[in-house]
Amino acid sequence: MAFTLETGDLKKLKYFIDYALENPTFLNMPQLQFVKDFVEKFGGTVPPGQFNGGSAGGKCPFGGDAGAKANEPANASVDSEDEKSLSDPESDVELDMEGVIEADSDPAQPMGNYSKKATEEEVEQASELRAQAASAYGEQKFDEAIALYTKAIELSPGNALFHAKRGQAFLKLKKPNACIRDCDMALELNSDLAAGYKFRGRARRLLGDFELAAHDLRQACKLDFDEEIDEWLKEVTPNAKKIEQHRVKQERRQAERKIEERQRDQRRARKEQEKHNASSGGSSGEFFPGAPGNVNISDILGVMKDPEVSAAIQDILSNPGNITKYASNPKIYNLIKKIVPGGDVGAAFGQAGEKAGEPSEPKPKKDSADFVDDGLD
Repeated sequence: MAFTLETGDLKKLKYFIDYALENPTFLNMPQLQFVKDFVEKFGGTVPPGQFNGGSAGGKCPFGGDAGAKANEPANASVDSEDEKSLSDPESDVELDMEGVIEADSDPAQPMGNYSKKATEEEVEQASELRAQAASAYGEQKFDEAIALYTKAIELSPGNALFHAKRGQAFLKLKKPNACIRDCDMALELNSDLAAGYKFRGRARRLLGDFELAAHDLRQACKLDFDEEIDEWLKEVTPNAKKIEQHRVKQERRQAERKIEERQRDQRRARKEQEKHNASSGGSSGEFFPGAPGNVNISDILGVMKDPEVSAAIQDILSNPGNITKYASNPKIYNLIKKIVPGGDVGAAFGQAGEKAGEPSEPKPKKDSADFVDDGLD
């Protein structure tokens, strides 16, 4: 198989060289680095500087404005409007924070050893301690009540009500986090204990966690309604509703932003396509402005980004006959197929061999005087 440069290919190559001679900084374009390397390999020098369009009337031979406005995308104003619409700040929800207190940070209280199984005597003693703790609580001796409940928990661990009641005493001391720890344990031991939800809901209200407080207090009402729970629930409901409505609004806005982002990306893609069509539509896909042929430069340059292809092209440019070395290389095969008129790759590789000193058997010509058609094929 051999390869030769057809007349149309040679015209393209000559046009490329003439254009580069007239606009040498054209070779500084990243896409043509392999050509610049080829020139410098043989002692040539490409003048430094950025290509600004040369004689192409301010247009890069690959399409698009290469002048000063190249750094100003046409869709900049559209993108800025899109970004502005996507970055609209969310309004802050206004809550009534009256009654919210500072969180306590005391070490965690003892929770008892739940691997221990209490004896009947210990259970009886724990019940007596609970009665004493309730009495101390009634006398507003909350620290004493907490100490008594702690002793009861250590004697008879696993009693959910002991934890809930100790949590109630912590509430009176304005220690909501300690209360929440006890209520969490109480509900872990008994998920249907209304007192656990009630006091945890109140503790969360004191910390300003209105939505969680409302959730706990609603659950407490379902399990064992009382007037105090209902009063506490009414207290947190306005803020809880504001938070819920704000969250719904945020979720809706996030969904709208996703739609806006998708629409923005679609607009960008359309503008890029329009820009591409405008730059290539009137030139019939020519390699350079005014050059013959129908090769699309964007396709060629995309392939030439491959280092293997770039090196092969340099080798072929140095000696066209070297193309026979790449006859089995699919990358080079497909590239030649794009360039060769009619896509006759087999003929291209075959003719290259002829030019490289591998002549094929001569074919008789019908218009030769020595040729006689006897009608036998």
